[in-house]
Amino acid sequence: MSTASRPYPRVQDLIDTFASWLKYRRELNEMRRLGRADFDRIANDLRIAPDDLEELVRHGKHAANELPKMLEQLGISAERLGRAQPLLLRDMERVCSLCHHKGQCDRDLADGTAAENYHGYCGNASTLESLDRADVAPR
Repeated sequence: MSTASRPYPRVQDLIDTFASWLKYRRELNEMRRLGRADFDRIANDLRIAPDDLEELVRHGKHAANELPKMLEQLGISAERLGRAQPLLLRDMERVCSLCHHKGQCDRDLADGTAAENYHGYCGNASTLESLDRADVAPR
């Protein structure tokens, strides 16, 4: 539905945000109802530490939204990286999701200065620097 066809777009945006928040809370409660053994088994299946999985669940599904934008600003195709090295991309998403420098990253991404500044705060900096750009550059 476009903004022009919605009589009260701000109200609808608030409703949509609240609905997303409720859905997230339901998913979080569902995860909390799991027994510790089941939760640990899921973490093991995903090949991550249970504490990391717990933290990832708390951060929600949009916690790594900065990564594709960072890759783009660095001239790296997320799609090609995902095909060439899916486990590496998944680990980079985990690192991004658990990052404590989201504000700085978001500002740099918005300003278009992330490529110059990410070295100082990005947990994926060394991985990004080690990528062979020829293998993951957009075509």
